[in-house]
Amino acid sequence: MITLEDWALIRRLAADGVPKARIAAQLGISRTTVVKAVASGSPPRYERAPAVTSFSGFEGRVRALLQDVPSMPATVIAERVGWPGSITWFRQNVARLRPEYRPIDPADRLLYDAGDQAQCDLWFPPAEVPTQGRTAPLPVLVIVASHSRFITARMLPSRTTPDLVAGMWSLISEQLRAVPRRLIWDNEAGIGRRNKLADGVTGFTGALATRIVQLKPFDPESKGIVERANGYLETSFLPGRRFASPDDFNQQLTEWLPRANTRKVRSLNARPIDLISNDRARMLPLPPVIPTLGHQNRVRLGRDYYVSIAGNDYSVDPTASGRMIDVRADLSHVTVRQGGRLVASHDREWGSGIIVTAPEHVQTAARLRAEFQQPRPAGVEELELARDLADYDRAFGIEVA
Repeated sequence: MITLEDWALIRRLAADGVPKARIAAQLGISRTTVVKAVASGSPPRYERAPAVTSFSGFEGRVRALLQDVPSMPATVIAERVGWPGSITWFRQNVARLRPEYRPIDPADRLLYDAGDQAQCDLWFPPAEVPTQGRTAPLPVLVIVASHSRFITARMLPSRTTPDLVAGMWSLISEQLRAVPRRLIWDNEAGIGRRNKLADGVTGFTGALATRIVQLKPFDPESKGIVERANGYLETSFLPGRRFASPDDFNQQLTEWLPRANTRKVRSLNARPIDLISNDRARMLPLPPVIPTLGHQNRVRLGRDYYVSIAGNDYSVDPTASGRMIDVRADLSHVTVRQGGRLVASHDREWGSGIIVTAPEHVQTAARLRAEFQQPRPAGVEELELARDLADYDRAFGIEVA
């Protein structure tokens, strides 16, 4: 078979009137080849007949399954069609066919205006952070200013709404030091679901004059900046570190973040620390009044003088039993007041199922219990209150013979 260049040269020489025999002699090919090249309407193309392989007999059934479920794993397809051979070879053939059935979801290039948005996400670091009574990893709230790529982060006691709101305020007020006009979230339950924000979130955004935008499902590109930041934290912050407690984790993270924000971002050809001032200048200022934060509840303290916060129990002064108390917990402390009186103050626990008891509350409970169990002596006043039963008979008109 002649090459594409030879075919083009033969066609050009023949069009110029050069005899076919002379063309054949010039190119060192047979005259018959020249005749076929001149007569052909398209350049020569090598077509190899499809080879029959062990997969050929299964291809039709594989295509039928991919037609119904394009994302079906190759191992499941192999089980459905009864594939007896190498799973590696089967995976290679399924990978060759799958693009024909998988719908295309192109990703746009997104541009971010200064001050417009910050992307928020929860990162669960695969690291041992000692806490009492807890096995699941603690969440780390990560907020990244989209324009400057400035990273802020903090570990939280839980992913409940009060802790997420308190965490957002902590990062916005202490690290960003300005309020983005939009906070981008996925469908995190503590923030909201089905286009409805969770209780407490609306008031928080109203106090900051910002708004929360929750993304539609299957739209990871719109939150890709914070997703990449999570990966950066996992590969650049975690390796080789040991943590004594969640507070130690936050301390090390706070010390490391300034160095992280001096890295050069290739897509920006700049460092976040150099761009954050432009971001802040176009963000909203912090509100003059701190918004309502943390866990808050008003309950009546029972005989069991404990209150529950995020799965942990904290003791309260038993003298407040039977009275209404105001319970408040931020990311670090738990306080309880009865009227204007402080009746409990504890450090916030990061684990779950923990009972926190103040020794003075136990002593007060023992004293009150002993006083309750002592019989009250009858006083003179009590004796004077006794009435003659005949007075009741006369009052109700009863005559006793």
